[in-house]
Formats: sequence, structure tokens, C-alpha cells
Amino acid sequence: MYRYLKSAFVALPSAALAMSLFGTAQAKVEGDTIVLGAALSFTGKYKTNGKHTKNGYELAVKRVNEMGGVKVGGKNYELKVVYYDDESTPARGAQLVERLIKQDGIQFMLGPYSSGLTKAMAPVTEKYKIPMVEGNGASRSLFNKGYKYLFAVLSTSEQYLAEAINLAAEQAKAAGKDPGTLKLALAVENDPFSQDIRAGVLDDAKKHGMKVVIDDKLPKELNDMTVTLTKVKALKPDVLVVSGHSKGAATAVRQMMEQKVEVPMFAITHCEAADVVGKFGPGADYTLCATQWAETMTYEDDYFGSASDYAKLFEKEYGYVPPYQAAESTASVLVWVDALQRASSFDTAKLRDALSATDMRTFYGNVKFDETGKNIAKPMVLRQIQGGQYKVVAPTKWASDKLVHPRPKWSER
Repeated sequence: MYRYLKSAFVALPSAALAMSLFGTAQAKVEGDTIVLGAALSFTGKYKTNGKHTKNGYELAVKRVNEMGGVKVGGKNYELKVVYYDDESTPARGAQLVERLIKQDGIQFMLGPYSSGLTKAMAPVTEKYKIPMVEGNGASRSLFNKGYKYLFAVLSTSEQYLAEAINLAAEQAKAAGKDPGTLKLALAVENDPFSQDIRAGVLDDAKKHGMKVVIDDKLPKELNDMTVTLTKVKALKPDVLVVSGHSKGAATAVRQMMEQKVEVPMFAITHCEAADVVGKFGPGADYTLCATQWAETMTYEDDYFGSASDYAKLFEKEYGYVPPYQAAESTASVLVWVDALQRASSFDTAKLRDALSATDMRTFYGNVKFDETGKNIAKPMVLRQIQGGQYKVVAPTKWASDKLVHPRPKWSER
């Protein structure tokens, strides 16, 4: 067991699931402390983003506690989070959430990392009528099940890279070309999140009449894109879209650089989480990166100030620039704080109603849930890596910098 300030993390082997976290069951409120629970990926393929998610939660907990905590029923409470390692495995995640609820008495849940893990856990929290606020499960299929206790602060996955298609169409029109003449290539992981991204991209490509010339699934281990990139060299698409979480992003940028693949527009997810700038330097330049949040945006709140203030505080605390996965995790905790204070109660039914009525502004963006639990108040943006810096280039009306298009050829860099 490892203890942190106002948090605890437990990595349990399967045989130890029956063991109590501290020898006695956790209660939802312990004296002056409100206890939240989360099963996160500290091992397995999602461990990098699991770390970002935890750091986002921890920074929120620390900041809220420093500012006097959460006021419920006229009394101030501090926050604490209990963590288990879901091992990046959906079945394991569902098992651990049930443990948090039934054995540890947790009635306030934070989400895991990834749509796949969230899809596994949501039926459990729904079964026990335990509200879960999450910031890292974006699959649109999460929000057509009729769940009443699931609330997501992020934009849903079909929106992630659809803007790249609109941007390509915009560039074509500016050059006097018909967007319908553009050729599109896709390569995505076979998981709910990436398949939803694929669906959103295909929907927008169809609207513009673009021709899809490559539509590949990435290999399971996300370690080699040679088959797809060989097709790209032969078919010369105008746009290449890749989605494979952090590992897939790193593989895509590395092999594009190694194999000197030329494509006018290249868009991926998880740029920052994969640290493509740190790993590949100038080789990552001109990549378009989908993001839920950017520190240059003008959102602000009473806890962190501006988006830029949050980024500076996070980097001071953890030693790296916050990826959006961390920011949306911090926002998830702030949504819980807001709901607890408005409900002025620990009753889960009242808290569910309070969450449903959320309408707030945070450093991460505006949060307002529709009847399905989706956040309908915040857009996605695209940033392009330019000189090792992330520059907001789309949607054009919110852009801070101009898009470099087409991507310069490798021989000209």
C-alpha cells in the first residue's frame, strides 16, 4: 500500500480482493473527510494516461483542501481519493468498482482512463445507483444506454478528429479546389474510443464527398504501422488520421519520420500524453493534435484561475506540461465539489439530481450535462505542433495561430 496526501493507492492481486484497504471498510464520509473512489490504470497499456488521470485528480484534491474544502450542510470537509489498479483490463475494472462500492462503502465515484474501462464500470455504478463523474471515457456508445448516474465532462469521441476533415475541406476551398476531390486515409485501434473517432471522421468525410482510400485497423500491440504507411506512400492521400491512444500516437509519429512518409495533413490523438515532442523533436512538427483543452483558452475558475494558471501549477507540481487527460480529470473533481455544495447532502439520489443540473465554468471549460450525461457546453480543438510548440489552429474562429499546410516535405525541413 502507498499513501499520499489525502489519498491512498492500492495495487491488489486477484487473490487479495477480499482484503480490506485499511482493515476496516471505508465509509463514504469519514469524520471530516469525503471519500471518493477510482479504479485507474497504473499498469498495462494505459498506464501512462492512468498516471495523468491520477495526477489530475490529486491536484484538484490538494487545491480544494488548501482552499477550505467542501462545504456540505454548513460544515467543511476535506477530500480523499481511494485508488485501485485496474491493470488496463475492463473486467478487472468492473470487479474493482464493485469492491469500492460494496466492501469499501464508496458512494462518490471518479472515472477510469479510457472508454473501454468506463464502459465496463458504468453498468456497475448504475446497478448500485452510485454517481460517477468521469473525464476520460468519450465513446458516444456510453451515452445511448439510458444511464442516469454517469456524467462526463469531456466532448464525446466522434468529435475528436472530425475537425481535421472540416479543416482539410476549408483548406481545399481556399485553394480553389472541390473538397470532394480529397482522398482520406484512416488507421485506428480496434477499441470503442478509436472506432467512434473513425465513425465521426467518416461521417464528416461523407458530408464533404471525400473518398476514403485507406481504412485500416492498427495491430493489437500498436507497435507497427508499416502496412498502412506503405499504402499511404502508394495512394498519396490528402489526409491521414490515426487514433491509437498514447502508444499508437508514438508509433505513428516515429514511423512517419523513419519512413519519410509524405502527406499534406496528418492528424492524431494523444500527442501530449505520448510526449511526441519530447521523444521525436522536430520529427513531430506539423502534426495535428486533437485536444479537449488547451492552456491558451480563456476559461477560468475560482480554484485554479485561468487555463494558463492551471498549466503552470500542474507543471510545478509534477514536472511536465499537463495533457488534457489531466485537466479533464481535475475538472471532474471540481464538478463533484460543485454538486456536493449545491445538494448540501451526501444522499446519492440528491447528488445525482445536483449533478444533472450542473451548469458551471471551470479552467477546463464550461460544463453542462444533457439528459444522457454528456457535456454539451465545450468544443474540441485542434493544435498543430510548430517548432516543438502546440499551436491552436482549429476551429479557425478560435485559432491562436495559422495552420501550416501542406506539411513541408521531409527533404525541406
